[in-house]
Amino acid sequence: MAFTLYPAIDLKGGKVVRLKRGDMDQATTYADDPGAQAAAFAAQGFDWLHVVDLDGAFAGKPANVEAVARILAGTKAPVQLGGGIRDMATIEAWLKQGIARVILGSAAVKNPAFAKEACRAFPGQVAVGIDARDGMVATEGWAETSDVSALDLALSFEDAGAAAIIHTDIDRDGMLGGVNVAATAALGARLSTPVIASGGVAGVEDIVALKAAGSVAGTIIGRALYDGRLSAQDAIAAAAAAQG
Repeated sequence: MAFTLYPAIDLKGGKVVRLKRGDMDQATTYADDPGAQAAAFAAQGFDWLHVVDLDGAFAGKPANVEAVARILAGTKAPVQLGGGIRDMATIEAWLKQGIARVILGSAAVKNPAFAKEACRAFPGQVAVGIDARDGMVATEGWAETSDVSALDLALSFEDAGAAAIIHTDIDRDGMLGGVNVAATAALGARLSTPVIASGGVAGVEDIVALKAAGSVAGTIIGRALYDGRLSAQDAIAAAAAAQG
């Protein structure tokens, strides 16, 4: 299984930030120019970019449109985007603008029929983001925890044609405490849909462990890259070496 790395660009007020456990009050700003950050990641050799409109996630509609446009202008690498995508019109607008793959998070929990319809309408261009706290799905920018388990939600999309399941362990996100390899690998082992890990990647060892699990298709990397704990060169080399 190919293993893909997704450097994260989280947008708040048009700037590149990282949160701790999804808390908007614990935002660290890393760059004022999202386009330059996107170009830098592409130049470092990353094949994909993972972008989240944080303001959009809370507002329920796109809020960093200009910043996303600057990202798309700054790189030819494919971009997957989440945050505030709740209807077909928004999906169509982002795809037309050049987004390679949209991510449905809260919409997948609150309106699964719509999310499945979107997966079928845009094959390979819709991923389902499952943000979990203690195995249960959280919604609305992680402000609410549902009574749906991450596994049950993921299984319900098996026949919908989702491009990927992005599994985030909220309690580890932005904390640099190590990714939840066991939970993500267990999810991947139950699904035919590719599973991407998110939350807590702190170093090369996390990439190696996820790849070694054999059931995870890739991982999103955020704070570790920005803080310099993990270099792009080491991350890419680890992913490539792990494939062998």
